[in-house]
Amino acid sequence: MSDDGQLDADADSDADADSTPDANPDADADPDEVDWEMAPDSDADFPADPERVAFLREIADDIYGESSESRQVSAILYRVSDLYDPDGDTSPEEIYLNVRHIMDIKAQGGIDR
Repeated sequence: MSDDGQLDADADSDADADSTPDANPDADADPDEVDWEMAPDSDADFPADPERVAFLREIADDIYGESSESRQVSAILYRVSDLYDPDGDTSPEEIYLNVRHIMDIKAQGGIDR
């Protein structure tokens, strides 16, 4: 594709060369512009597993500390444990978006900057 958004003449031949099932269309893309972690059509299944919930929350409690980083990791583990909690209401996508938002705010110097 050209800079003006029009398809280049060789675009078809390049597309055919990369059309194998294992080809990663985002491999050459700028990592800041591609959110390859997102899988909105994910069919991943997280069956209820109370032992896993308890285990993840125990680790989260153990690492919770004074630093904002330890609190953030603890909160992430709690959110992940919700995937296995029958009463939990979250998805990997929601967890990812939440963590990405937190990291973006942290990179900007905090919410009160």
